[in-house]
Amino acid sequence: MGRLEAIVDGSGVADRIEVLLPVGPRPRQLSVRTLLVGMLACQTDGRPAHLRRVHQALLGLSDTDRARLGVIVEWNRRPHPLTYRQVEYTFGLVVAAVSKPDPDRQPSELLAGIVDDLVEASITGTYKTASTSLAVDWTDHESWALGPHSDGVTADPEASWGRRKSHAVGEKNEVFYGYYLSAAVTVADEGGPVVPELIRRITLTTCSADPVPALVPVLARLAASGVTLGDVLADSGYAHRVAAHRAAPLRALGANLITDLHPSDRGPHGTFAGATAANGNLYCPATPAPLLHIGPLARAASSDQTTEHDQKTGETARYKLGPITARDPDGYHRVACPAATGKVRCPRHPDSMTLDYQRPTITDPPDPAPLCCTQKTVTVPATVNLKTAQKHDYPSKAWRDSYRRRTAVERAYSTLKDPATNDIDRGWCRLTGLTPILIFLSVTVAARNLRVADAFEEKAAADQQRAARGLPPRTRRRRRKTLANHTAANTPPQPTQAP
Repeated sequence: MGRLEAIVDGSGVADRIEVLLPVGPRPRQLSVRTLLVGMLACQTDGRPAHLRRVHQALLGLSDTDRARLGVIVEWNRRPHPLTYRQVEYTFGLVVAAVSKPDPDRQPSELLAGIVDDLVEASITGTYKTASTSLAVDWTDHESWALGPHSDGVTADPEASWGRRKSHAVGEKNEVFYGYYLSAAVTVADEGGPVVPELIRRITLTTCSADPVPALVPVLARLAASGVTLGDVLADSGYAHRVAAHRAAPLRALGANLITDLHPSDRGPHGTFAGATAANGNLYCPATPAPLLHIGPLARAASSDQTTEHDQKTGETARYKLGPITARDPDGYHRVACPAATGKVRCPRHPDSMTLDYQRPTITDPPDPAPLCCTQKTVTVPATVNLKTAQKHDYPSKAWRDSYRRRTAVERAYSTLKDPATNDIDRGWCRLTGLTPILIFLSVTVAARNLRVADAFEEKAAADQQRAARGLPPRTRRRRRKTLANHTAANTPPQPTQAP
């Protein structure tokens, strides 16, 4: 209980909400602080997000805690326990105070700040500065209400129809009625120590709104709070959006983008100063075309295919115009011809022809020579490769190793949809409207962060004990069994020959 109260007090949201609520002739027995503590206790126990369960969680506290939190007070010279109607009444006041007068598919600024502070308060100690990298993604959150009838009437008018991945055989996508939940999850920095995969920020939007630009203000508030934005990892669903809605503002915040390019964004897309713009970089105009059309490595690739793929991407990097300067605050930077930097052999640069033959040789340079061949360096504005530029060359081994961290956000959603803890699928919350659902989601994420941090610390302590005894860290048992395993297990014994 002390940890839950520390989250509420550390966030400071209870006092900010309390001053917004109306004051009646009779004081309310249930304060906003106690309500939030009860919601956290309800979610910590793995109960559904029902106000009835919040009421039961508060009544289930010890006598000392109930008296201290105002769950039981003296009224008319006898104890008066908290009623469900008081929980419902106070929660309704909170929702009305932090909602927008005219809903517009996204949370209000006040509600967004409250959610940020509640989630941030659940991250304690050194975990706040353990990493600067984030993995982002969105998932579906189905409303308890059904979709609109033929007359357009529905119990949740703020929700809308959206699409999600279907688990049915032969069906790729399916429609649902509800919201999109977006999250930013902490992941380890490149070459950094392992960190717990804590959810740092969340937001909720109706399905009629694009969840990608809705997450950018959330990350902007995170950066404004003093948190340094490092690598931001996202899948092709984020990379395919308009650059002004995601890539440009995130780069302005100082983030390094690591994304899986959408198939329509891969390969050559125009030129600049004669150089070919492809996969977020500028390449020599004499670059072999097959090298510019290399896609990401297949998931089931063999070791030989992996080696061949890495060799090809490594050869492609030799044709890339090398950066001479870092990007300035306006996004401009300078690059130089690969022959001038000694990566390829080109007759237009006689000095490069003295290099060894392990470097590619350009036998047919473009004629007439473009600016990228005649000038020593070329100034590249921010508008070139604005949507596709990222930290590592796509789809090189360095990019693949870094992008592999993105699966942390998928694991985060799996913990939020785990029936053994808090399953946020349909029916978990039977309230309707964006504001009440987002408030419950924020305390659920806070409770989830506590569980993940405890499990991480428990495993770290166990590994230290094993290391003190000279044992390696415990690894997860491989559960997958192939056909060869079953074949070996069911092979009948061979008959033995008589002597």
